[in-house]
Amino acid sequence: MCGIVGYIGKQVAIPILVDGLKKLEYRGYDSAGVAVLDCEKIVVSKSVGKLVALEEELGQAYSQSCIGIGHTRWATHGRPSQVNAHPHCDCKQDFVVVHNGIIENYLELKDMLIEKGHKFASETDTEVLAHLLEDYYEGDFEGAVRKVLKTIRGSYAMVVLRRLDPNKLVAARKDSPMVVGLGDGEFFVASDITAILNYTRKVYILDDGEMVVITEDGVKVSDFEGNSRTKEVYDVKWDAVAAEKGGYEHFMLKEIHEQPKALKDTMLGRLEEDKVILQEVDLTLEELAQINKVYIVACGTAWHAGLVGKTLIERWAHLPVEVDIASEFRYRSPLVDKHTLVVVVSQSGETADTLAALREAKNRGARVVAVTNVVGSTVSREAHDVIFTWAGPEIAVASTKAYTTQLEGMVLLGLYLAQVKGTLPTEKIGEIITALKRIPAQVQELLDQAGLIEELAKSFAKVENTFFIGRSLDWAVAMEGSLKLKEISYIHAEAYAAGELKHGTLALITENTPVIALATQRDVYEKTISNVKEVKARDAKVIGLTYAGNTSMAKSVDHVIYIPETMDELSPILTVIPLQLLSYYVSVARGCDVDKPRNLAKSVTVE
Repeated sequence: MCGIVGYIGKQVAIPILVDGLKKLEYRGYDSAGVAVLDCEKIVVSKSVGKLVALEEELGQAYSQSCIGIGHTRWATHGRPSQVNAHPHCDCKQDFVVVHNGIIENYLELKDMLIEKGHKFASETDTEVLAHLLEDYYEGDFEGAVRKVLKTIRGSYAMVVLRRLDPNKLVAARKDSPMVVGLGDGEFFVASDITAILNYTRKVYILDDGEMVVITEDGVKVSDFEGNSRTKEVYDVKWDAVAAEKGGYEHFMLKEIHEQPKALKDTMLGRLEEDKVILQEVDLTLEELAQINKVYIVACGTAWHAGLVGKTLIERWAHLPVEVDIASEFRYRSPLVDKHTLVVVVSQSGETADTLAALREAKNRGARVVAVTNVVGSTVSREAHDVIFTWAGPEIAVASTKAYTTQLEGMVLLGLYLAQVKGTLPTEKIGEIITALKRIPAQVQELLDQAGLIEELAKSFAKVENTFFIGRSLDWAVAMEGSLKLKEISYIHAEAYAAGELKHGTLALITENTPVIALATQRDVYEKTISNVKEVKARDAKVIGLTYAGNTSMAKSVDHVIYIPETMDELSPILTVIPLQLLSYYVSVARGCDVDKPRNLAKSVTVE
């Protein structure tokens, strides 16, 4: 997830572009850049780091051009660096592009363009767009853009400036947001409304498959085929703070609602009908034949994702897996050697304990695969192989979309290992992939029912103790649900394997004690219901989570939350959504600081 902004009008462009990027920095902050058209020459300025570095680069003597584009980056293809920062130009410096999203087929397009003699400067997928425009241009700017749109696959919002079209911006979107601001003799384009609120409150909100041509004379919207589209003007009534959060009250709620897109982005380009493609992982059958054990090492929420990964890898790839808390890993002399595969999971890629565990594993000869959300992070650089999760920046301390994309990363890795080892039939892999592709839409179904969870959360506002129970994969998700509730609402919450209740925990169950019971694992469903009856016999107040269509659970609990039906192995991605929403609404009801809970930090970079 990156932030893009463009301007055309009577004012000097650069201050407007930089101001817009400041409002978009929450979408990405590892590098930034601007490009303006000055005397028929494209002038590009970009720098690594937060936006202040770009401001220092620009200084006071910047171009007085009245047209330009800007970008603040969250790295996907290519680590954070000045050369990988946007905007990107073609060989002739005729076209300059900023882009948010992922071009799935960029490698094959890049190879084709290199064969034609194009020279690439960066590692990014975005640079392909600029070179395609150069290659396709035959005297028609908009026509070249349309041809590019028909050639590329993936998700994108892009804005293009051409050196010899000094009064025109062309933009398009598919699966990534874009708005056009309507001013008095000036126009704006941006990823979010927040970037342009200082200048206008009248906008067009572009839909998927729409392209826009912006000149000083006005805005023309069409579909990718060139058919004209009529847009209604949206009058923005939010304040600037609300706009930065996309109209949501808190970043956490915004990030919960971003999960369908994050999940979709994380599988982009990685799934065929019955095959997983992980370009960043290169484990051959011969190498895997030497692996006799897998360790998954992580902290906090990432550790919970690892617990799910353990079951998937053992079940699908038939490899024994241990899951370790990173802060403990080094201090117990782990039995790690050249026959060990170590999977480290870290949202930031900078978690100190996880990084130390990675280095310990490498020193002992292990092969290391990283699952991380940040391209160019230390973990991603030092691991042998990497699976990036395309969740985008996560601002709230409590992890939501990073966790569900980590779960998806575990699914991809488990399938990949099974595929290479031949431990799952091709038909079974295809069945899992089909179910996985449905997950983003099923998550959206759950988000559409957030109001029901909000009502349920009101009964939790004054409780001080809560228990989460489940078996198998449900137990792993119960631990994540428990962590979410305690870290943002300050309610004491514990998760237990449901079968362990009788070994002491039942002593804590009294009348009206809230218990959240997860029951999605079909092979242990009846046993879970037996455990539910044990807490109900002590007059606990039980909320059950199970698949839609399962009417039996309602007979044993006080309230049921239903999730869309899927394969049991994929259910954690769905089951956690109501738990995230429950924690959020309970925290709001208790008046807590949702995005910045006390005593906690987003990235733990010290031991």
